[in-house]
Amino acid sequence: MASNTVKLIDIAVNFTDGMFKGIYHGKQCHSADLPSVLARAWAAGVDRIIVTGGSLKESREALEIAETDGRLFCTVGVHPTRCGVVAVGECGLDYDRLQFCPSDIQKKYFEKQFELAKAVKLPMFLHMRAAGGDFSEIVSKNLYRFPGGVTHSFTGTAEERDKLLSIENMFIGINGCSLKTKENLEIVGGIPAERMMIETDSPYCDIKNTHAGIQFVKSIWPSKKKEKYEPGLTVKGRNEPCLVRQVLEVVAGCKGIADIEGLSKTLYHNTCRLFFPHDMDASADAQLESGGVTAEQNS
Repeated sequence: MASNTVKLIDIAVNFTDGMFKGIYHGKQCHSADLPSVLARAWAAGVDRIIVTGGSLKESREALEIAETDGRLFCTVGVHPTRCGVVAVGECGLDYDRLQFCPSDIQKKYFEKQFELAKAVKLPMFLHMRAAGGDFSEIVSKNLYRFPGGVTHSFTGTAEERDKLLSIENMFIGINGCSLKTKENLEIVGGIPAERMMIETDSPYCDIKNTHAGIQFVKSIWPSKKKEKYEPGLTVKGRNEPCLVRQVLEVVAGCKGIADIEGLSKTLYHNTCRLFFPHDMDASADAQLESGGVTAEQNS
């Protein structure tokens, strides 16, 4: 288990997923355990968690979850009517799964989400899969409508990375799915620390023993299979927010950054700038000034 020496924000957690209710593939394997999951996260140095709302139903549930703790926030894809909403999304383009929705329909309704972002003056929480050209074009022509965004769970090419980095006020979200292969690590290594955020996208995208990034993981939490669930342990194969520390460790490793605490301060600062601008006073700025990673250190 990691010691609490860093301050982290997990920008993407799917707490509305049935796994956090103990349901796997429609089968009840253990009781709901969100309080235990949160306790592990806070103990690991996670300071805030952003719960993802991917549909109207999920957005409503995400709002309800966010209201249970002041350290929980959420994104919604519909007009927000309550406090605790920090972004519009998740929205974007996914050309890997066109069987669910054709590309022309995706593009049409992706454009409409920017109208919502302009109306509520919130940043965008974005999704991009195998759609770098169309995605960058649509985002670039709508830059005047939103104050910035993050393209989360990035698994793209170096070219797609560079297109995202060319967009003003665009950050790139990294999780275990971003760190599977040697090529992934090289691509992530080319993202400046000041343009990056980290996430788990739990209960998915955990860092597996077969992933290239596993070589840099130092923090381990004891786990049990879901069939042998124990309240104080993580569930084997189910990702959760405490494991965002592992993402931090792999990012530091593939970028050759020895000062993991300094890197965490930079990423924390980035996240506050986008999602929590009202908190950008003494807390985030002081944390960065006390030892964040600069572009020069990140080269």
